[in-house]
Amino acid sequence: MSNRVPISIQSVESILEENDVKIREIKASVDQYFEETGYRKRACIKTYGCQMNEHDSEKLDAMLMDMGYVMTEKMEDADLIVFNTCCVRENAELKVYGNLGRVKNLKKKNPNLILAVCGCMMQQPHVVEAIKHKYAYVDLVFGTHNLHHFPGLLSEAMHADKTVIEVWDTEGQVIEGLQVNRKKSLKGFVNIMYGCNNFCAYCIVPYTRGRERSRRPEDILEEVATMAAEGTKEIMLLGQNVNSYGKTLKPVIDFADLLERVSEVEGIERIRFMTSHPKDISQKLLELMASNDKICKSLHLPIQAGSNRILKNMNRHYTREQYLDIVDRARALMPDVGISTDIIVGFPGETEADFEETLDIIRRVNYDSAFTYLYSRRTGTPAATLPDQVPEAEKHARIDRLLKVLNPMINARMKSYKDTVFEVLVEGPSKNNPAILMGRTSQSHTVNFPGEASWIGETIQVKITRPKLFSLYGERI
Repeated sequence: MSNRVPISIQSVESILEENDVKIREIKASVDQYFEETGYRKRACIKTYGCQMNEHDSEKLDAMLMDMGYVMTEKMEDADLIVFNTCCVRENAELKVYGNLGRVKNLKKKNPNLILAVCGCMMQQPHVVEAIKHKYAYVDLVFGTHNLHHFPGLLSEAMHADKTVIEVWDTEGQVIEGLQVNRKKSLKGFVNIMYGCNNFCAYCIVPYTRGRERSRRPEDILEEVATMAAEGTKEIMLLGQNVNSYGKTLKPVIDFADLLERVSEVEGIERIRFMTSHPKDISQKLLELMASNDKICKSLHLPIQAGSNRILKNMNRHYTREQYLDIVDRARALMPDVGISTDIIVGFPGETEADFEETLDIIRRVNYDSAFTYLYSRRTGTPAATLPDQVPEAEKHARIDRLLKVLNPMINARMKSYKDTVFEVLVEGPSKNNPAILMGRTSQSHTVNFPGEASWIGETIQVKITRPKLFSLYGERI
C-alpha cells in the first residue's frame, strides 16, 4: 500500500499530460482488441453515497470513455468495474462488500475482468487491509485524493500480477481541467470546494476527504460558463460546507459573493447548493437568496439533533435556539422557502428527553423534507468510543416514532400546495411513467404532469391538482 504524500510541486499541466499519455495507451489497446474481435470493451461504474461521489464518478466516466470503453449499467456485461465507495454510513459499506462478493463469481467466468475500488472507504486503512486479505481478486485500490491519477493506476493494474494500491494520506492541490461526462445535460454538479474542517464527532468525512480547499472563483465561473454554453440550465454547487467557501483563498471571497457571480453567467437559469452548515450561514447569504431570482428558494440545513447537549457532544457549534433563529430569518425573507434537513437518531448518550427535543424541533420548523438516519458507528471518529451507545432496538423504535411525527407534517404541507402555481423546469420523462413529464420547483419539490417531449428544457407554469406525500401532480397553465 502506498501512503505517499501528493507531490505538490508537480504542475497541473504535467499531471494532465501524464493522464493523456496513459489514456492514449489504453485506448490503443482497447481499439486493437475491437479490431481483432469486433467487440468493444465495456466499463461499469457503481456509485455509493453523496453528490460529491456522483460527480467524481462523472469524471471517471469521462476518462473511461476517452479510453475507448463503452459504458454499461450491468456488471455482468462489463470488462472493467469501478466501485466508487462511501463510508458515511455502515449500510453503504455493506453494499460494497456484498457487490465485491458478486464480482468474485464474475471474475471466475471472465478472468480478464478488471475490478477497481476507490472513494471514501479506501481512505480507511482497516478497509484496505480487509480488501487485501478477503478480496485479493481486486485489481486496483485508490482513494479520494488521487482520483486524477486513475489512468496511470489503471494502466499499472492491467499489467500487474497483484493488487495495485495507492492511497494518499493527505490531500494535495486542487486539480483543474479534468473532463466530466455529466449524466444530465440540463442539470450539472459543480464542486466549489473539497474537504471539511468541522470534525463532527460522528463523521468520517474530514478523515477521508481531507481539510477544506476552495477552488478559485475564476475556475468555477469558467466551468459554469462552459456548462451553460453546452445547454445546462441548472447547476448544483457542491461542498461539504459551502458556507465556509473562500476561507483558504486570497483575495478573500465568501460564498455569497461566489453565488452572486455565478448567477451572472448567461444561460444559467437556476442555482442550487448543498450542504449548508448552520454555524457558518450568513445573513448576507439569506438576503441574496431572497433577492436573486436565479437562486432557488431551497435551503438544506442539517439540524442532526434537537438537544443542545447532544449538539455539543456532536461538536456541531450551534444551539437549537441559534438554528431556529436561522429558520425564522430565512422565512421572514422568503416565506415560500423550502427547508430540508438531516436528522441522526440514537447518537451515543441520547436520552428520551434529548429525543423529545428533536421531535420538538421537527414540530417547530415544519420541514418540507428530511433525511433521517440511525446513528452509524464509524471507526476512527470520536463518537465511536463514547460510552452509552444507544441499543439498536431503541434506535429503531425512536426513528419509527420520529417518522410518525414527521411524515404527517410533510403530508399536510404538500396538501397545502393544492391549486398553487409553481414555476417548474421540465427535466424529462417521469421514472415511473415515461408518458408523464417531471420537473422541480424552486423549493425542490418534484412535480409530475402530462405534456410533450418538446417541453423538456423549458421553464413552465404548473398548477398543482393532486398533492402526494413525496411529490406533486399538476397541469400546465
